[in-house]
Amino acid sequence: MTARAADRARYDRATEHLDAPVAIVDLEAFDANAEDLRRRAGGKPIRVASKSVRCRTLLERVLAKDGFAGIMSFTLAESLWLARSGFDDILLAYPSADRSAFAELAADPKLAAAVTVMVDDVAQLDLIDGARAGGTEVVRVCLELDTSLKLLGGRVRVGALRSPLHSPAQVAEVARAVARRPGFKLVGIMAYEGHIAGVGDDVAGRPFRSRAIRLMQATARRELAERRAAVVRAVRAVAPDLEFVNGGGTGSVQHTAAEDAVTEIGAGSGLYVPRLFDNYTSFTGRPAALFAQPVVRRPGVGVVTVLGGGYPASGAAGPDRLPVPYLPEGLRYDPQEGPGEVQTPLIGSPADDLLIGDKVWFRHAKAGELCERFDVLHLVEGDTVTATVPTYRGEGHTFL
Repeated sequence: MTARAADRARYDRATEHLDAPVAIVDLEAFDANAEDLRRRAGGKPIRVASKSVRCRTLLERVLAKDGFAGIMSFTLAESLWLARSGFDDILLAYPSADRSAFAELAADPKLAAAVTVMVDDVAQLDLIDGARAGGTEVVRVCLELDTSLKLLGGRVRVGALRSPLHSPAQVAEVARAVARRPGFKLVGIMAYEGHIAGVGDDVAGRPFRSRAIRLMQATARRELAERRAAVVRAVRAVAPDLEFVNGGGTGSVQHTAAEDAVTEIGAGSGLYVPRLFDNYTSFTGRPAALFAQPVVRRPGVGVVTVLGGGYPASGAAGPDRLPVPYLPEGLRYDPQEGPGEVQTPLIGSPADDLLIGDKVWFRHAKAGELCERFDVLHLVEGDTVTATVPTYRGEGHTFL
């Protein structure tokens, strides 16, 4: 029996009392992935990206481990909810225009002490000031650095369109604006290198593309390390008591941690290891989060149909954003239909061994987005469900 077949047998036994659709997290794999992230971080603390987990119980589990400290959140409303739930170090990774949430933040000492907001434009400071509604608490601020690699005099750009702050001078200018402004305190810098951390460099069947990605990433790492160090020096000249410099992502943990200028690493997807992280040469994780759909039809030889399963992930539309049939091994989509909203035909010889009601296990393309489809996660240890815990959705929250 292969390791994957053994996993399928375990998951089927663990959930035999549960009707599909069902989502699980294999705690042994989750913990092993956490340990791999900690090892790769080389002693620097890892701030956990909540958007990649979206389950308070699992956030608490990983933050109780050595090497993990703080949360990187994705909306301001989520940040306030987490702070009220007892989390006390929350970095909002994206700018917000949630005026009512800013009013809450500025009026509550506990919230203001626990949450740091993201800024890359003086206009965002204006919005926050305009939303205070009389609140006088000091708002903690982090500046985001654009990490993109610019070539040929800026005519070629590699990287996400995020912050407009690219040079040390640009970041320092906004840092001075924060320092001059009453009611704000500059405490951090963040720089997420998605073109390095979030792009696999070992694309199956594409050796030349893989080689080009590795060359691009090596060039980008060198350029960013030099520029990030210069940015930190420029900002520390304005704010000597800067508390943290956050960088990285699951795919670049060990490289970013090697930079002296970086004080902490941001990561989260590496805990669940969705399918987008199968194509990396720098690390290998264990799939920890899966979902199962039930077989509801057997249209013919070598074909079964499962209920639903059309759960595409965010990003540029393409096959790599789709869930992948995982267990039993050897199933694939009908290219004419793909994964459907209500039904999904699956083709392959394993279909002939599946009965009505059997489970087919899938892996989502991206990590926490799976939790927007399920209100609970069943936590599996060995071949037993040892706990059932709510996702954000299960607690009544869909923050985006």
